[in-house]
Amino acid sequence: MKLLITGMAGFIGHALARRLAGAQLANGERPEIVGIDNLSDYYDVSLKQARLDDLADCPNVHFQRLDLADRDGMAALFREHRFDRVVHLAAQAGVRYSLENPHAYADANLVGQLNVLEGCRHQKVGHLVYASSSSIYGMNDRVPFATSDAVDHPISLYAATKKAGELMAHTYAHLYGLPVTGLRFFTVYGPWGRPDMAMFKFVRAMFEGRPIQVYNHGDMSRDFTYIDDIVEGIVRILDVIPQGRDDAAATATPDVSTAPYALYNIGHGSPVSLMEFIRALEVATGREAICDYLPMQPGDVPRTWADTRALYRAIGYRPQTPVEEGARRFVDWYRRYYHV
Repeated sequence: MKLLITGMAGFIGHALARRLAGAQLANGERPEIVGIDNLSDYYDVSLKQARLDDLADCPNVHFQRLDLADRDGMAALFREHRFDRVVHLAAQAGVRYSLENPHAYADANLVGQLNVLEGCRHQKVGHLVYASSSSIYGMNDRVPFATSDAVDHPISLYAATKKAGELMAHTYAHLYGLPVTGLRFFTVYGPWGRPDMAMFKFVRAMFEGRPIQVYNHGDMSRDFTYIDDIVEGIVRILDVIPQGRDDAAATATPDVSTAPYALYNIGHGSPVSLMEFIRALEVATGREAICDYLPMQPGDVPRTWADTRALYRAIGYRPQTPVEEGARRFVDWYRRYYHV
């Protein structure tokens, strides 16, 4: 079994590679894992390199620096390795950054998505699992968010590119019979996390005695999902390969297709208010947060909440980690990594 993980130097990619590196196949062997990443400077490159260094003791994990937008390089990668499975996690992330550098989102999330789809198509990959985002739901006021909801009104360029990526993936499933599964991630956090995410920024500010920026005056909630729970979901879905439907009763809806395509929310399924989240960080750090209350930021949403019933039916697993435990584990990692 040979797998490709795009974005392996990223938060989720590193955790997934670490988990799969120790997996044992039915024949007793371990999978061969190839990871790519362009090591962009969107955030601290030294953290990305540290994640790769953390995988150095995994002999079945191999890294190649490669940009998704490199059409020839991506085609060569797929020709050389002939992957059985592909987990496509690499993307230009961040809602607010899309206001500053929109072209980065077109390069990574549109051109990059196309290059992955083309590689999977031509080399007949057995299953492509790719990352989408809860940002797609925009200002949807019906909760919990379900994949059957209409998502035609994005409020950030980031969300628009992720929605476009879903449409592209479905098209390839329909035209070429490529088995594809999309996962809409909900606010992933935990050790080795991204410095642009709330938990990381809040903890850093709290240890440095600086105020934390609390948007919408604290009237927000998120479906915070711990990294280990996300990885468990990805690992389980890898072998749940969409077959498509050719029966007369099959009717195309936002979450059902006649193509070999599936789309799921992957989240904790229980939103936590921003102020409750901050209180969990205060307990974990032993520090009181100094809150600077601010209005809502452009492109942001007041709440997210994942309807995860379809994913549970597919894999028999629900995220287990409460935010209090996840916060403690993140703070423990932060203290070790930054010697706080």
